[in-house]
Amino acid sequence: MTDLVTLDLGERGYEVLIGDGAWTIARRLAAVTPDRRYAVMVDTRVLQLHRDFIRDGLADLDIAGDPIEIPEGESAKSFGLLEIVLSQLLDRGLERRDAILAIGGGVTGDLGGFAAAIYKRGIDFIQVPTTLLAMADSSVGGKTAINMPQGKNLVGAFHQPRLVVADFAFLETLPRRQLLAGYAEIIKAALIGDADFFDRLEYSNRDSLSALHLQAHLKSAIEFKARVVEADERESGTRALLNLGHTFGHALESESGGALLHGEAVAAGCALAFDYSVRLGHCRENDAHRVHEYFSLVGLETDLSRLQGAPYSAEAMVERMRHDKKNAGGTIRLVLARGIGDAFIDDAADEADLINFLKDKAQ
Repeated sequence: MTDLVTLDLGERGYEVLIGDGAWTIARRLAAVTPDRRYAVMVDTRVLQLHRDFIRDGLADLDIAGDPIEIPEGESAKSFGLLEIVLSQLLDRGLERRDAILAIGGGVTGDLGGFAAAIYKRGIDFIQVPTTLLAMADSSVGGKTAINMPQGKNLVGAFHQPRLVVADFAFLETLPRRQLLAGYAEIIKAALIGDADFFDRLEYSNRDSLSALHLQAHLKSAIEFKARVVEADERESGTRALLNLGHTFGHALESESGGALLHGEAVAAGCALAFDYSVRLGHCRENDAHRVHEYFSLVGLETDLSRLQGAPYSAEAMVERMRHDKKNAGGTIRLVLARGIGDAFIDDAADEADLINFLKDKAQ
């Protein structure tokens, strides 16, 4: 069974298909039409693992040349590779009525979306996320970007996809560690604004990542994100709540030197955000305990001293946090919580107190 979530953004609105058979159903929708050409961008590893499935999914579509293969890793989100992609699109004669099909994880989706945003001042693109992280997070919401030496995702554009196809067939070859990293983004959605959703996650217990529960949880997370994006498409206000755990998490990810996956860093970052909320008197200790317990139950580490890449320097982390692109007015901006399902934005964190807090957590 395939689920469907709709984002109501007027003429920029679109649908997200979730579950086994999503790609088959997508072929029947207006966004996938035989009267336009498609340039296919695909993660090299995904193409190796799912070549026949991808080929069958593209049958009867007018495909412009061989797939443009995108290497794994954040280094692919660069001006150099973006220029290569744009040149390939021009060589294939893609017109403004045509579209890009981006098949892969968040790297391929971000790069493909940004290329679509700027190619001939904008063409359509369809997201086919192949990791749980991309399904739960980057494929929905229209954020596209590439990296700079100074940091991740610093050059980009808001450009909504025409369709998102989250087919679970791709998850069959996903290593469990990456599956868990993606699941962290699902948990994050519940922690931000849906206490009932978190109750359901706890109730599903160790079966949370079974196919039946996972599809239901992913749908709930995407529905939550859809409502947030509809209310604040360009992150001028409440959409910033989706960054729960990310200021701490990005610092951890950068300081880990590659030892942490993004979702692993976000999981630890969410736990730190709840712990810091308790320290400041905003949140009950029991709520923070539940957060730690559930992450631990599903297999995600939240203890700073036991994270891969430890030990982490409090001063180095806060230095990273000073340069977070979400900051405003020269102060560190955090998403904290009054409780599970009740996140809020703190625009001016106390740096000295943050350092002391992180020193305490690292012991």
